[in-house]
Amino acid sequence: MSKTTNKFSSEVRERTIRIVLDHEAEYPSRWSAVSCIAARIRCAPATLHEWGKKAEVDSGKRAGLQSDVAEKMKALERENRELRQANEILRKASASIAPPLRDRMAITCRALGRSSTAH
Repeated sequence: MSKTTNKFSSEVRERTIRIVLDHEAEYPSRWSAVSCIAARIRCAPATLHEWGKKAEVDSGKRAGLQSDVAEKMKALERENRELRQANEILRKASASIAPPLRDRMAITCRALGRSSTAH
């Protein structure tokens, strides 16, 4: 989950991006189109610009990692981090258990060895 809240729904984002792309030719630059339209929906121009770039990546018009692939990668990285932490905890736990267990096994084997030679 994102650390920030999403003020705009995905429908609003998609519609706003469509408006920018449809009316981009009416402005001297894409940034001026983004700035004007961002003011209308009360969002930061940089935010709208990022939405546009992400939409272009997702549609294949711009190079980059598509949103669904990025989400999967993020989930896998999170799972990998959690598994590494779990492995480290298990490694430390087994290291603290192993010496006493090894000592007990050695004592048991010696005791069995003595009793077996007595017979």
